[in-house]
Amino acid sequence: MASRPAAWALVAAVALLGACSSVQTTQPGTVGVSRSQLMGVDREQIDQASAQEYAKMVAQAQSKGQLNRDAALTARVRTISNRLIAQTTAFRPDATSWKWEVNVFQSDDINAFCMAGGKIGVYSGLVTGLKLTDDELAAVIGHEIAHALREHVREQVSQRMATQLGINVLGALTGSQAVAQLGDQVTQVTFGLPKSRQAEVEADRIGVELAARAGYDPRAAVTLWDKMGSAGGSRPPEFLSTHPDSASRKQDLTQMAQRVMPLYDKARGQR
Repeated sequence: MASRPAAWALVAAVALLGACSSVQTTQPGTVGVSRSQLMGVDREQIDQASAQEYAKMVAQAQSKGQLNRDAALTARVRTISNRLIAQTTAFRPDATSWKWEVNVFQSDDINAFCMAGGKIGVYSGLVTGLKLTDDELAAVIGHEIAHALREHVREQVSQRMATQLGINVLGALTGSQAVAQLGDQVTQVTFGLPKSRQAEVEADRIGVELAARAGYDPRAAVTLWDKMGSAGGSRPPEFLSTHPDSASRKQDLTQMAQRVMPLYDKARGQR
């Protein structure tokens, strides 16, 4: 007879695999992102783990005097982020009710992120190092928000956990270890692992549309990636380690920007 921990682990493994379902996280929008995604982890679990990891980051940065140190930059990042967040209803109506947080971390790193559930972080080096315009900053933040809207972290964690369960069923998802494991997985996927090309295309396209709807020039996404590609010399920005560049990316961004220009013109006229 199996031990109680092993039995619970087996039950958890079967539940995870059995719970996998095909979901449509967002509406297609003007850019037409409509892929169904296979999820095996609850959104609430991912959002909770992300919130916990984000809180740790914020607390650590605050203790070192590295949180929102530049008031003008923080206000600028939050203003742009809030305008983008207001447009998320075009893709999922529930997004504006998320517990969004926006903070600037004092660091020379060229990086930004949006964790599941709307936890945004921008590194000061991204803005100052690349001398980003508001339109370019909107492009990168919009791209990161798009990852959260499409729940790419949840999708990738689901894939990784399913693979691990196949290798070692009895070692997964037991008690407090499950919470710690999920937090580790969320952190690794958010900050350490490259996104799939498919996820990058989706984030590019949704990000471009969010920017246009918010009144930021969607064509700035192209100049943003030009700056990213030329930064750092032989050592590319950290951002590119998890958001790999490609020759076709600029072409796709250019096409999508052209598609959403009427949205930009309308938003600009309203402002």
